[in-house]
Amino acid sequence: MLEALVALLGATAVAVPISRRLGFGSILGYLVAGAVIGPSGLRLVTDVARITAVSELGVVMLLFLIGLELRPHRLWILRKTVFGLGLGQMVPSAALLAGLAHLAGTPWPGAVVLGAGLALSSTAIVLPMLAERNLLSSTAGRDSFAVLLFQDMAFIPLVALVPLLSGAGVHASWPDVARDVGAITAILIGGSVLVRPLFRAVGGAKTPEVFTATALLLVVGTAALADWAGLSMSLGAFMAGVVLSDSEYRHEIQADIEPFKGLLLGFFFISIGMSANLGLAALRPGLVTGFVAVMVAVKVAVAFGVGLVKRGSAKSALRFSLALPEGSEFSFVLFAAAVASGVLDQAWADLATLVIAVSMLVAPVLFAGSERLLIPRMDAPREPAHDPIEGPPAPVIICGFGRVGQIVGRVLQTQGIRFIALDNSPA
Repeated sequence: MLEALVALLGATAVAVPISRRLGFGSILGYLVAGAVIGPSGLRLVTDVARITAVSELGVVMLLFLIGLELRPHRLWILRKTVFGLGLGQMVPSAALLAGLAHLAGTPWPGAVVLGAGLALSSTAIVLPMLAERNLLSSTAGRDSFAVLLFQDMAFIPLVALVPLLSGAGVHASWPDVARDVGAITAILIGGSVLVRPLFRAVGGAKTPEVFTATALLLVVGTAALADWAGLSMSLGAFMAGVVLSDSEYRHEIQADIEPFKGLLLGFFFISIGMSANLGLAALRPGLVTGFVAVMVAVKVAVAFGVGLVKRGSAKSALRFSLALPEGSEFSFVLFAAAVASGVLDQAWADLATLVIAVSMLVAPVLFAGSERLLIPRMDAPREPAHDPIEGPPAPVIICGFGRVGQIVGRVLQTQGIRFIALDNSPA
């Protein structure tokens, strides 16, 4: 395991700076590094399953931090965008890809699974790719996030659909329903009632490493609870983040989680590169290239049309569509469940997995190329860095909450002005 860790860190240190210097961003560097050191490359790392299992916590932490940035009232404001854009992108893409898979020889049940799985996009790739270019707050960035959030919520129903397609049916028992409801209730109530006093007590100890350990326990524990209930770990972490978005410890939790998120997310991308079956790509390059091209073309065309109708801006629609053509890490889970249920042949699952892995390599290149060559030439006016957000005005930030800071806070409180106090002492 130590040799594998050295290989992972060494590949990261070499590939990522080169990729960034070439203008393709860090994600492509991680993916290429994984392909080089993985089982299909130099075979420096062969236990891909173990690396993937650990690195998935990077995606969990990413969704938790996103939840911390979304106040509940803002999430309510986004509801129409989430379901409108999400359905508009997901349903046509899945239907078209399922139809094409059926024409290629896949029976309808397997074609439906392939269409739905290939229609998903990768949260772990899209959000960092947009963040690297400061586009998360742009119209295309917000629309991309809305679609990804919808897909995360749709993932559980898609997995539940697999037994129905196999003809076995689904017989949900009351204990299963109670378990799911109990897990969601525990996340929502625990985050709002129990976690805040816990952080106050830990903060009172004035031991930074204990506070960091508690923050990690919160994220990993929430993900484990959601996984135990059969829910998406990422969705459970996202809910916990939203619940804690109004907490006075939000910024400190974010600062403690961020380094772990970055490292584990990088390992996740490396594991995706390692999982690519390059042998199949070498044997059937035309087939793999054709499937990747069709998937990317369908998803880009659908997303561009939806974005153009929604926003009326070709520039924003192009960015939106080119952010979402890759496959999703959740698709691997969906295909595995379909193979286990007899809905999807193993050969089709292997091909679809390779197509998704290659699409994850292609997507950052397409996006970087469009930002270099297409976006600057478009005549549409430049989007503002920050659009107006409905809701209350931003709070005043008080740096240092000693005697003077507390006086300022009391004055602001008497005037009905919200404030956030920052201090070295978490107590």
